Amino acid sequence: PKTLLPTNLSADTMSFFVGSTGVMPSVVNSIVVALLTVVIGLLIGAPAGYAVARFRFWGRDAFQVGVLITKMFPVAILSIPLAVAFIHMDLYDTILGVALVHSAMALPFVVLVTASVFAGVSAELEEAAMTLGCSRFQAFLRVAMPLALPGLAAAAIFTFMVSWNEVFAATILTVRNRTLPAQVLANLYDSPLYFRFAGGFFLIVPAFIFIFIIRRYLLNLWGPTR
Repeated sequence: PKTLLPTNLSADTMSFFVGSTGVMPSVVNSIVVALLTVVIGLLIGAPAGYAVARFRFWGRDAFQVGVLITKMFPVAILSIPLAVAFIHMDLYDTILGVALVHSAMALPFVVLVTASVFAGVSAELEEAAMTLGCSRFQAFLRVAMPLALPGLAAAAIFTFMVSWNEVFAATILTVRNRTLPAQVLANLYDSPLYFRFAGGFFLIVPAFIFIFIIRRYLLNLWGPTR
């Protein structure tokens, strides 16, 4: 039987995986796609969540239901129409195309989370800022956004995870510019088990680093820690 603790430690498998053809370019592609997804998701989702939380407008409930309905359609059903549309728009096999798809997948969650966060921010604080000379947009940037940073951090982490771990759309919509999960799926399917473990471990590291960087904003949600 295998021992519980390893007796021979070696980084040969990991170094071989990192040095394999296409691995490092796919890592760069995954990082760029994930960061683009976070930026696009927050730029669109945060104002939309703020509008849902602050304003009462015709069709508000229908908009919230429509946001949830978008999660009913799996990417597998939309894969062929997406591929055809992206070919016509010259977005096929591009980093931006994959980032747009990932942003569409993460936006419903970002809108709902940011709407809940902004609903918990006192509107009187923004009104006080506007009485002191701020515009509505300035009050949003200087008052609501800083108070909503923990919720925005949670939405950013979720958006990054959705993009980093997504494999189906990245496989369908790319050929040369693969992301890391798509590259691992394509190249390690018939590989030995220890190479698959090396690929799985390498998938965890960048996501762990991103969470480690964002954690200080997220921890503010529970107040100061000792």
